[in-house]
Amino acid sequence: MLVDTGPIVAILLKSDEHHETCVGQLHQIRGPLLTCWPVITEAAWLLRAYPQAIRKLLSSFHGRPFEIVPLGETDLPAIAAILAKYQRLRIQLADASLVHLANREGIDSMFTLDRRDFGVLRLAHGKRLRLVP
Repeated sequence: MLVDTGPIVAILLKSDEHHETCVGQLHQIRGPLLTCWPVITEAAWLLRAYPQAIRKLLSSFHGRPFEIVPLGETDLPAIAAILAKYQRLRIQLADASLVHLANREGIDSMFTLDRRDFGVLRLAHGKRLRLVP
């Protein structure tokens, strides 16, 4: 399963309104939660006022609960195409990168709080992502 920025921030910040929901969901998910550097960067920016949370974020990548899936130079054209396709939605680089990874890795599930964007975004073959929670 891929994980977006929102649940990562909510899991790391007890004061986040979605903390309980996301921690509860985390305990139900089997296997690692896959993400990418644009998501980590976005989460670190959102957590910038909480240095302890950033430290926890950066130490959360030893196989559980999060795992970084690499993106390389060859992935950039596909990510740019997703950004162009959904230009009117003004999706962020992190969202486009996750959709690209879903296509590339054959993943159809996303742990996200962003139902506005991920409810509209489609995989390459037109299928909707299964959104959790």
